[in-house]
This record gives sequence, structure tokens and C-alpha cells, in this order.
Amino acid sequence: MSKFEIVEVSGESCANCFTLMPILHKLAAERNIPLTHIEAGADTAEEVQKLNIERVPTVIVRRDGEEIARCTGFQPEEILSLWLDAKTEE
Repeated sequence: MSKFEIVEVSGESCANCFTLMPILHKLAAERNIPLTHIEAGADTAEEVQKLNIERVPTVIVRRDGEEIARCTGFQPEEILSLWLDAKTEE
């Protein structure tokens, strides 16, 4: 069975990031998928660069450690829910 993970990259003063966080946390919890939050900043610059983040918010779905999908910008809960389900179906 594949192991999924969600990585969320946000910016400190990003209104869309702030709005997206509780939605994403809820959806991840409902699906029992671990969620990692990365706040883009000086202390995480190297990690953000390795992930090729161009804008925030960015949501990355990984399967067995490999990126399988990504979306950027704010997405409503209904859209994000459908997207996550489509990306994590085996």
C-alpha cells in the first residue's frame, strides 16, 4: 500500500495561505494523510528552493516520498477535496 503525504508551503504575510491552512488540515485529517507545513522564510529558503516553490500557497502530494501532484494558489474546500481524492486514489 502506498504511503501518501501532503506538504503545504505558505508565506508569513500571505492571506490566501492563512485561509487555506485550516481547510487543508481538515482534509488531511479526514483522509488520515500526514501533513507537513513549511513556512517560507530565511530559515527554510534551502528547503523551499529544493521543492521548486515559485509562489505560495503551494500544496504538494507525495506518494512513497515522490511528488505526484502540486497545486498553487488558494483553492476552495470542495475543489481541493476533489483534487486530493483524485491524486490519492490507488
